[in-house]
Amino acid sequence: MTGIICINKPQEFTSFDVVASMRRAFGTKKIGHGGTLDPMATGVLPVFVGGATKAVDLVPDDSKSYRAGFRLGFVSDTQDIWGKLRSRCENGVSEAEVQFALEDFRGDIMQIPPMYSALKINGQKLCDLARRGIEVERKPRPAAISRLELVSFDGTDGVIDVDCSGGTYIRTLINDIGESLCTGAVMTSLCRTKSCGFTLEQCHGLDEVRNASPEQLESWLLPVSELFAPLPEIPLDEVQTRMFLNGVRLDADRLMKRAPVDEDARVTSGGVFIGVGRINSDGELVSVKQFRSE
Repeated sequence: MTGIICINKPQEFTSFDVVASMRRAFGTKKIGHGGTLDPMATGVLPVFVGGATKAVDLVPDDSKSYRAGFRLGFVSDTQDIWGKLRSRCENGVSEAEVQFALEDFRGDIMQIPPMYSALKINGQKLCDLARRGIEVERKPRPAAISRLELVSFDGTDGVIDVDCSGGTYIRTLINDIGESLCTGAVMTSLCRTKSCGFTLEQCHGLDEVRNASPEQLESWLLPVSELFAPLPEIPLDEVQTRMFLNGVRLDADRLMKRAPVDEDARVTSGGVFIGVGRINSDGELVSVKQFRSE
């Protein structure tokens, strides 16, 4: 079996826990995932099965969507409710004040990565340093927030919906919003609602997969081509297809349709996805990855 199955990752499971469970369910070690989720987070985790694992290193670091809960008046070392909490401010704020604060976090922003993160500095994970009580200087990193909406707020606890660039720290976003309100804030829940173009509605639960028949599992697999649907298409004729699949570089000027230079493109033959290619600076279509079974 080959394809992508979307899992609604349960809380307190690591992404590797899900991979291990999928290996048992599908009876193969060829399993990978498309984007780590923290253990306490839930939501969309694309899992790659069989030959689709070739696409794992091509997963686009594109926009993701989240629904996150927050609580004002507290801060913690992990920027969420599961860390060492301390009270910051008991003064309440209005919904209008929260809405006003959110305005500053839409668009391009800078974030200082949290110490409790998998980011490495000098070869060491920040979270490993943090557990040893070591804090190091982190450089601000850019993030893009294309949508930030307040879903609900009761004076202390609230919920936000976020569409953001890959690599955005939602915990840090909430922490920084709390700082701007002078109240402090911690994340209380996190659900990824969209990733790699896949939505929560397309996901299956772990128990559902564990109890499924092989026929059901196969019917739930999505073609790996769906992952690359947003990419520009380069269609090939029969001769070009054979050359592409044999690793021959093709003259881009002879293609039916071109794509931007040095950007991944979806290569098709007769409307069927056959791989990912890229036009280099020499004007040649180069094979990045082939998916003959697609």
